[in-house]
Amino acid sequence: MTGTALRILVVDDSNTIRRSAEIFLKQGGHEVMLAEDGFDALAKINDYQPNLVFCDILMPRLDGYQTCAIIKRNTRFAETPVVMLSSKDGVFDKARGRMVGSQDYLTKPFTKDQLLQAVAQHGSAAHGGA
Repeated sequence: MTGTALRILVVDDSNTIRRSAEIFLKQGGHEVMLAEDGFDALAKINDYQPNLVFCDILMPRLDGYQTCAIIKRNTRFAETPVVMLSSKDGVFDKARGRMVGSQDYLTKPFTKDQLLQAVAQHGSAAHGGA
């Protein structure tokens, strides 16, 4: 436990995944904002200014790759770590995620430990290495 609460945005079209992530992250002592798709995430990111973003790949309207690319093109969020979420554990998906600027990749369903480990790994970079 780092003792540092991070602001984390979870983007997923599955209510179950969003709620699971919210519960796990809040148990880890973090603030959580939920978005149900890429457009919702882009509408909320400016106001919320998260330290870390978890983003599903397969979503309607705007998929995770497009959402991540748009976030990374914004100079305010270019350094914000984005971790892709997918039900597929494919090499192609991981490579494509890296191409649009994501830092990591978690396969769903994830455990509380996997989620909090990703936060510990990427959240410190978002907090200026603190």
